[in-house]
Amino acid sequence: MPDDFVIARNPDGDSTLPYVLRIPLGADGIVLKARETWPRTSKVYCHRVDEWPDEAEVVERVPTRSCVRRGAAIDLVLDRGRENRSQLIMTQARGRQVIFWQSARTAKQARPGVRTPTARASGLPDLEIVVDSRERYGYTFTDRPVSISRARLDAGDYGLVRHGSLLASVERKSLADLVSSLTSGKLGYQLAELASLPRAALVVEDRYAAVFKLDRVRPAVVADGLAECQVRWPAVPIVFCDTRKLAQEWTYRFLAAASVAASEEHLSARVIADLAHPPPLAPAPPTPAEVRAWAVSQGLEVSDRGRVPARLVAAYLDDRDD
Repeated sequence: MPDDFVIARNPDGDSTLPYVLRIPLGADGIVLKARETWPRTSKVYCHRVDEWPDEAEVVERVPTRSCVRRGAAIDLVLDRGRENRSQLIMTQARGRQVIFWQSARTAKQARPGVRTPTARASGLPDLEIVVDSRERYGYTFTDRPVSISRARLDAGDYGLVRHGSLLASVERKSLADLVSSLTSGKLGYQLAELASLPRAALVVEDRYAAVFKLDRVRPAVVADGLAECQVRWPAVPIVFCDTRKLAQEWTYRFLAAASVAASEEHLSARVIADLAHPPPLAPAPPTPAEVRAWAVSQGLEVSDRGRVPARLVAAYLDDRDD
């Protein structure tokens, strides 16, 4: 396995990615084309290639302390004092794999600098969230009073299911996935499915400003497309949440609020049904005159005045019910 992290110039002069990287992972390493030699000010777009080019001019070769893959990310630590820690995030766009290279500095710039609250959602002790079985590297909600199950959802990635019905759902997307879904037309179908639910939303794990920093597609095309989607499906908000952690927090709060609202609506429906179909009233108790008249007709002794004995009232009721 290669031990060094290598940067070289891309011999393909027509490529928009002028550098070639070799990541020391696996038997032959991972070879990527990249726009920059290091993610200093923003994330760097990378594209995977099959093999290291023979005519590549090496620009830099750095020993590696650690290179470990964790899920959809590769953590790379170089053996040097500065610019030594970075991470490569793999995702899907337009049906192919794309990679974004970020450093600790660019990741920090992307964070909003806030801490999520530790308090649970208002009015809800616990929450059951169903995660779509096709969701990879999904939210875990480990710091929330949430129980998770996995099942196939008709719409969205995280749902609130009661009595077999999907009452609310949230579709999760990275910015790359959002752009890919929008330009391919897939996003419209997803929003239409979400709009069929009582409550639904789409959450994006990035800030809206990142749309205007896109270099693989015109930012105006994406901005116009998002505006058109929001106008066409106004019941499904598209929420940008800066980071994955904040997107998870927003998803938890949204589904919790939807759960409370669904419970309140169910209770209101029961009250309205009870008012529309009230239970039958119990028959009115007999008057003393009715009991006396019945007792006389039965040949029973009863006084003309005063209280009617309870035994006669009970006998009257038994005879009436029969």
